[in-house]
Amino acid sequence: MYLGNMVEFASSNELYDNPLHPYTKALMSAIPIPDPKEEKKKTRIPIEGEIPSPVNPKPGCRFAARCRYATDLCRSETPKLEEIETGHFVACHRVKEI
Repeated sequence: MYLGNMVEFASSNELYDNPLHPYTKALMSAIPIPDPKEEKKKTRIPIEGEIPSPVNPKPGCRFAARCRYATDLCRSETPKLEEIETGHFVACHRVKEI
């Protein structure tokens, strides 16, 4: 969920093991790993930019202003939640490319 919109829906195991939406990927990359050696190997995905207004959202994907993969389509048309894999739904125009 990002600014009131569902961006990804799957079972807990699927979501943790295989995040597909850029926002979910960034969130999962922020979870610390208890083993310091493994934690050092981990690549964090920063979410840059300012959080858009949830009260007066711009058209398109609500995450587009902070997404490194956003295109003009993302900024103009809200993506629908689509089943990408069995039981795994994602709202992202570019999910199959990234």
